[in-house]
Amino acid sequence: MEFIVLWDIDHTLIENAGVSKDIYAAAFSSLAGREPSGPARTEGRTDRLIMRDMFLRDGLPVPEWPVIEDALTRAGHDRLGDLRVRGTALPGVHEVLKAASARSGWVSSVLTGNIAANAHVKLSAFGLDSLLDLPVGAYGADAELRPGLVAVARERVQRLRGVSADAPAVLVGDTPRDVEAALATGSGIIAVASGVHSFEELAAAGAREILPDLSDTRRVLSVLEAFASHAKRPRTSLHRPLTR
Repeated sequence: MEFIVLWDIDHTLIENAGVSKDIYAAAFSSLAGREPSGPARTEGRTDRLIMRDMFLRDGLPVPEWPVIEDALTRAGHDRLGDLRVRGTALPGVHEVLKAASARSGWVSSVLTGNIAANAHVKLSAFGLDSLLDLPVGAYGADAELRPGLVAVARERVQRLRGVSADAPAVLVGDTPRDVEAALATGSGIIAVASGVHSFEELAAAGAREILPDLSDTRRVLSVLEAFASHAKRPRTSLHRPLTR
């Protein structure tokens, strides 16, 4: 059965331990000639919005996007070593990505606010890049708002992998913006409370399937298989961790 799984990266697949905000600060500084007045606000937004907000917040003109993207690419490349030292792949991620990549008819890729170059840096730092079909993913340069990324990924999966236009798709992410993107595009959503957002916040955003993280490979695959089999969201359930 044809099925599309699109994984968020930061706080869903990896913990970047603040390296992401270092990348944004370095990119800003290289273009503005000074440090930003405060850290980047991320919260599931795309790189386009994050960087634009930094310049507007500091009362500076916003450079053209290709200039910003080049600065982000350089900053990300320069911090690969920091990411390997400070960050980590989250529990269960290697196992669940390997299992998903082995499923017949499944396309397992990413839907992330990171530009493609920095998505690759973050995934390759922990050996995750080979477990995902990255050419068909959607990235922070592809659209300003997260729902727009879903259409980009669907078009790439259809064009490059021959998957039908009506194949079911599921997003896996840790923020209300991931949930909103899924609901706005008729996609399924598995929310994970492995970032800063609680079970309650994710549920309030509309998530019906919420897991503490991706450490229970069997459970994650069971939920994904339910989406794939029924081409719709599973019945309402809220899986709370044993301890908070």
